[in-house]
Amino acid sequence: MRRALVVALATVAALAMGCGGDDDEGGGGGEGVRGQTITVWSGMFEPDRLKATEDILADFTQKTGVKTKLVPLPEDQVATLITNSAAAGELPDVLMAISTADSHTYAAQGVFDGEAAQAVIDKLGPDTFSEKAIELVSQDGVATGVPVSGWGQLLIYRSDLFDEAGLEAPETLEDIRAAAEQLNEDDRVGITLATAPKDAFTEQSFEYVALAMGCQLVDDSGKVTFDSPECADALSYYADLANNFSVQGNQDVDSTRGTYFAGRAAMMIWSPFLLDGMAGLRDDTRPSCPQCKKDRGFLAKNSGLVGPIAGPSGEPSQYGDVATFNITTDANTEASQALLEFMMNEGYTRWLAISPQGQYPVRLGDKQDPEKFADAWAELESGVDRKAPLSKFYSEESIASLGEGVENFQRWGFPQGQGALLGALGAERPIAEAVVSVIGGDDPAEAAGAAQARIEEIQADIE
Repeated sequence: MRRALVVALATVAALAMGCGGDDDEGGGGGEGVRGQTITVWSGMFEPDRLKATEDILADFTQKTGVKTKLVPLPEDQVATLITNSAAAGELPDVLMAISTADSHTYAAQGVFDGEAAQAVIDKLGPDTFSEKAIELVSQDGVATGVPVSGWGQLLIYRSDLFDEAGLEAPETLEDIRAAAEQLNEDDRVGITLATAPKDAFTEQSFEYVALAMGCQLVDDSGKVTFDSPECADALSYYADLANNFSVQGNQDVDSTRGTYFAGRAAMMIWSPFLLDGMAGLRDDTRPSCPQCKKDRGFLAKNSGLVGPIAGPSGEPSQYGDVATFNITTDANTEASQALLEFMMNEGYTRWLAISPQGQYPVRLGDKQDPEKFADAWAELESGVDRKAPLSKFYSEESIASLGEGVENFQRWGFPQGQGALLGALGAERPIAEAVVSVIGGDDPAEAAGAAQARIEEIQADIE
């Protein structure tokens, strides 16, 4: 598979776009960059998404005269490709669809040019962006990349089963636990949870719960606090759900979705990226529940979406991530900035349309129309093999929650200036290890303490 990815990278890197264009606001570019070529790596690496990106870039070339070479960047290859390219002095000019953690990590390492990204934001108008999105991607008041879109982790639940059981929509950790117990039956689990070791999805799912429990990775001074009682309680709560009301064995991003899609789970924690598949709009992840044979959109029509959930404090919270466009320190800065300005203006709605269910705009509009892009997003159609607006399957309240969550996202470490630490933890995933160990029977406080020690070591290594 790795060899195939290398071949794919080399093949797509050979593609170049046409040229032409003018010079105005939103990706104008001056005459000095006309005819130049920049290399773009994109985390939207699936064939259909690459093709859509190629079409947008072709229009950028037509407008500005700047040619582009587009290269797919598979998520599991980000660290390897960036590290190797930086060492060889062969970094691309622009990277698209980078996670918040990676944006911070590579800005701290001098790979991403935060000042260049900040200049793009300043030109477009900081007040046209979500304040929360800029906060999450910034370090010491400077953006590590241009925030592009946001998605929030969701608790997805079978609204029909809840109605039959007389249960209200779950809003708290207590609600989730009670519903998981009540709806757990021989042929159906109460909730399907990620439990795979050293797995990003396990950590994301746990952080969603832990934030509601009041567990924080670090305090305001940056000191690691994972050995707190709140974090131990979060580990205990998650393990209780996993052991008593979920599928046994290592569960990951695919198996949790598969269980829910088969109609064998009353709840799951997942991202909004599955909403088109759950609506039966793509064949690679079609629901297989008994009712889905007659109505491929059955699950979507009978599922509710909950973003923020509340814990003991009563204060709702929601795990979320903001994708960024980044300019490297080796880039043709002027041409790269022209591209980002274009992507956040003329090309913005088309970029969001590549996967609208998982890409809520964090630039809501421009100076002339403050809601321009948010309004356009609401009309976009999701899906791959079939296309339809999400409103055909999901309630107005559920769809509204996708956007409302962007302004209320919480994440470990970023508000405390520890974004680089979050990126560094991805290499070892000590928190996922703690989750798995408690599910296996280890004491929650001891597991939290062991994770604390390893996190402190990683923090010391990067400082």
